[in-house]
Amino acid sequence: MPDFPAATPRARVRVPLRFQDGYGVDAEMVTFHGLVDGREHLAIVLGDPAPGAAPLVRMHSECLTGDVFGSARCDCGPQLREAVERIADQGGVLLYLRQEGRGIGLYNKLDAYALQDQGLDTYEANTALGLPEDARDYTAAAQMLGALGIGELDLLSNNPDKAQQLRDLGIAVRHRVPTGVFTTAHNVRYLRAKVLTTQHTLPLADLTAG
Repeated sequence: MPDFPAATPRARVRVPLRFQDGYGVDAEMVTFHGLVDGREHLAIVLGDPAPGAAPLVRMHSECLTGDVFGSARCDCGPQLREAVERIADQGGVLLYLRQEGRGIGLYNKLDAYALQDQGLDTYEANTALGLPEDARDYTAAAQMLGALGIGELDLLSNNPDKAQQLRDLGIAVRHRVPTGVFTTAHNVRYLRAKVLTTQHTLPLADLTAG
């Protein structure tokens, strides 16, 4: 079993979520003590799993530009909206992780955008800045799941690395469930890079700029 300290729930609060398209659902937001990276990650508990069913979990990395401002350069905002409804329907948890820009931070992410405007893809831009292609570590996520009593789950993600990291951290990922595909004229190169570089399960043939 991986060796990391246990986290504990800090507070729980009910929050009604309302989205611009009219969808709404009531959620329980949970904060934690003892997360290894010291960040203020948040668990959003939605719905109730059927008896014997594994909870549906999404680990969603914070994206200020996409989640809040609706940036079309990524698919983060639509993925967040989709995840809330799908998890509420099946029962489970959305882990909102403070990992802006795949862990490099907001300013560095915007610097990487500038390099992408010069022709680099999202991973090449990080490397050109002397940063990791993906700096995310999911130990805190495993702590949060442990604190919520979740040891087995279905993972809502196109990213095989998320599933593998959780398994390495002792969480039983029963199935990896793909998200929808949310393309715009501005994010097709970004999505193609995720398929080609980090083997995201997206239909490559559909990711054309046409």
